[in-house]
Amino acid sequence: MSTHRSLLFGAIVTVLILSVPAHTQQPPMNPAARPNPNAQPGQPPTYTPSTGPDSPGTVGIRPDDRKFLKDAAIGGMTEVQLGKLAQEKASSPDVKQFGQKMIDDHTKANDEIRQIAVGKSISVPESLDAKHKARVDKLSKLSGAEFDKAYIKDQLKDHEQDVKEFQQEAQSGDDAAVKAFASKTLPTLQSHLQAVKDLEKGEKSGSSADRSKQ
Repeated sequence: MSTHRSLLFGAIVTVLILSVPAHTQQPPMNPAARPNPNAQPGQPPTYTPSTGPDSPGTVGIRPDDRKFLKDAAIGGMTEVQLGKLAQEKASSPDVKQFGQKMIDDHTKANDEIRQIAVGKSISVPESLDAKHKARVDKLSKLSGAEFDKAYIKDQLKDHEQDVKEFQQEAQSGDDAAVKAFASKTLPTLQSHLQAVKDLEKGEKSGSSADRSKQ
């Protein structure tokens, strides 16, 4: 009787030992994940990627595309602020008109950038950094013909760089939404570049005419 009881006790202990791993083992948790709220009671927990800003699990956007988007955002804000300066300080009606175009076109582009950023769960700058603020501050100290000349020079250099960067993104970008934005915006930037080149020619011809009168 004691032998039977010992065998029974041993069998129970064996079953308990074998059943412990099945209840205690849990899948490793990804630190960038959160529990799935739709999991059914009694089912093992599953995890979905975190949706926090700049989370690699949700962004799905390569660093180069992300950098392009952020650079475009801060560049666009700079163009809007410089365009407002042109409205206040330029002496040439053509420069004032160009400044207004910068306000209109880049405000629209900035709105599109923010929409893309929200869709990608990433953040873009909401204010100018020190480098771009210095550009605005420098031109804010000028007025009249002096402002016109400096503003045209600034816009020529900036739009040459912008066209190059947007061409590269349109051709080689990886993210479909960012690439489409670059392709869509590129013709506008090219028209800006041509317009500022025309302003530069007018400014040079005006300067030559002034010198000839002296």
